[in-house]
Amino acid sequence: MKYLTWLLKAAIFFTLFAFALNNQQDATVHFFFGTQWSAPLVLVVLSAFALGVVVGVLGMVPRWWKHRSAAHRVRQGAAAADDASLSQSTHGL
Repeated sequence: MKYLTWLLKAAIFFTLFAFALNNQQDATVHFFFGTQWSAPLVLVVLSAFALGVVVGVLGMVPRWWKHRSAAHRVRQGAAAADDASLSQSTHGL
């Protein structure tokens, strides 16, 4: 199984490497107010992908914080319930 995963990783790497070699032409990205950026096409695609990942992660941050605080409250509630049951069981002795 380990060799199969390494084979899959190598196939993905060589596919992306071939993509990069085949897309070395210059591409021009036109922004607002007449600004532009010229770079190899593979860098433009990589930049767009990285920007999409950053936007996706930043979009998920509020939900992650909400789930983290909810989990923290549940943990605190469980710890308080354990402390209460422990104190009741020691008072019963």
